[in-house]
Amino acid sequence: MRSFTGKMAVVTGGGAGMGRELVVQLAAEGCSVAACDVDEAGLAVTAERAAKAAPGGGDVRVTTHHCDVSDEAQVTRFRDEVVERHRTGHINLLFNNAGIGGGSSFVTSPRAEWERTFGVCWGGVYNCTRAFMPLLIASDEGCLVNTSSVNGFWAAGPGLPMSAYSAAKFAVKGFSEAMLTDLRINAPHVRVALVMPGHVGTEIVINSRRIHGHSEPDDMTAEELADARVLAAAAAGVPADRLSDEEVRAAVKSMGEWFRDTAPLSAADAATVILDGVRTGTWRILVGDDAHALDAAMRADPLDLYRPDSPTLAAVFPDMRRREE
Repeated sequence: MRSFTGKMAVVTGGGAGMGRELVVQLAAEGCSVAACDVDEAGLAVTAERAAKAAPGGGDVRVTTHHCDVSDEAQVTRFRDEVVERHRTGHINLLFNNAGIGGGSSFVTSPRAEWERTFGVCWGGVYNCTRAFMPLLIASDEGCLVNTSSVNGFWAAGPGLPMSAYSAAKFAVKGFSEAMLTDLRINAPHVRVALVMPGHVGTEIVINSRRIHGHSEPDDMTAEELADARVLAAAAAGVPADRLSDEEVRAAVKSMGEWFRDTAPLSAADAATVILDGVRTGTWRILVGDDAHALDAAMRADPLDLYRPDSPTLAAVFPDMRRREE
């Protein structure tokens, strides 16, 4: 798919981050887009930016849709809205981009949060692919673009557990690789691309807390503080009982800001890498130098990246806080 001009795309998680930038850049290239998210205010900003970026003439149509991708009924409604509002019987591109963090520990995290994270990050890919695959097959050429993560081949964070997110992203990776042969045999004009970003500057950490219904850091309840204390302690490299409530609040706030503000790659640059990969026809799109480094390190020595004192991790994440207990 050398050009997106005149094509029809669906983007999940279009209300912020990489999803928003995908919508804007696709519109700028003359591609009509249907974007969904649970954040309607964020979608409105996306739509405004996409309208400004789109070429004149009225051939590009961008629509926004409220949809929780973990809910199959909502996804089915979203698909029907796309067909109706774009007056189309096909789409060319499906970007399964929606994702949230949370459920870091299978041992200590609330079960509902774990399952919510897995349901969005993996269930959303499954539900949307089920719903939109017939429309992809109905096109003359189509591409299924699934966003996994470096956590789709490395099931951890820098000094932190990430069990729900990693399990989901491994599932996205495995599903996408399975679809290589499936589509080649059963729908050869449709292909799959697997996106594996490293650290990209988005508000996913901040937004995920809100989606899970957590209070803002300054307003956390005693129960929320207790849940956050373990994660904050792991990030700081100190025993949990050494952290005061105020230190826990500060740590939770700083995690989201650090992830957003210190990333080596912006969401806009990440979207450009993704779209360039789709154009060139590669099925495996690594996003960011850290993604390339972690991928190479995992292939070279799968045991090393799980060692607490891994020199590879120290090199890839130089800002990790590692303090002796």
